[in-house]
Amino acid sequence: MGSIDTFGELAADVIGCRACPRLVDWREEVAAVKRAAFRDWTYWGRPVPGFGDPEARIVVVGLAPAAHGANRTGRMFTGDRSGDFLYASLHRMGLANQPNATDRDDGLILRDAYITAPVRCAPPQNKPTPAERDACRPFLVRELALLRRARVFVALGAIGYGAVAAELGVRPRPKFAHGLEAPAPGGQTVVCSYHVSQQNTFTGRLTEDMLDDVFARALVVADAA
Repeated sequence: MGSIDTFGELAADVIGCRACPRLVDWREEVAAVKRAAFRDWTYWGRPVPGFGDPEARIVVVGLAPAAHGANRTGRMFTGDRSGDFLYASLHRMGLANQPNATDRDDGLILRDAYITAPVRCAPPQNKPTPAERDACRPFLVRELALLRRARVFVALGAIGYGAVAAELGVRPRPKFAHGLEAPAPGGQTVVCSYHVSQQNTFTGRLTEDMLDDVFARALVVADAA
């Protein structure tokens, strides 16, 4: 793969990708059938590029777009309750200019933070296959090369942790746990959090204070790097 000069070039390649037939079929079916609450929306229905400050020191790594969230809006963690929980925390920590994210034109700006995922298409049941993760991997590799100032990677969940830890060369790789800090050979650090899924936030497995503590720690580590 040739060198990438800009985030715009990378985003264009992400958006145009049709490498995984199962994911293409699913994302487009969801975009056509829609959810009743969003029947007046024109769904994005394509792969979703990363979003945020290109000079960010803190990079948030999730799993994949939600079927009626980013697959609808076209922006990571935008338009669903997981995103509501995440962006509220980023706002409290001074990393976002507003606490909510409803669509690509809502005025949201991230400061010193960037959001990405190892899988760019909404997968059925939120479960991409290993082959689908592998097919999407080159996008993450190219993105990390562009994020030259990144020092801390906040991994939301085990899959995000595994993906970014592999790319950063974390060896040995500690078992995922909320609050885990794993140093990488290049001087970066991976800080882990439970995913901001409704299953975790509605049950109290992940609370606002817990997520705020993760981002507060990420800021401390970034300042010390």
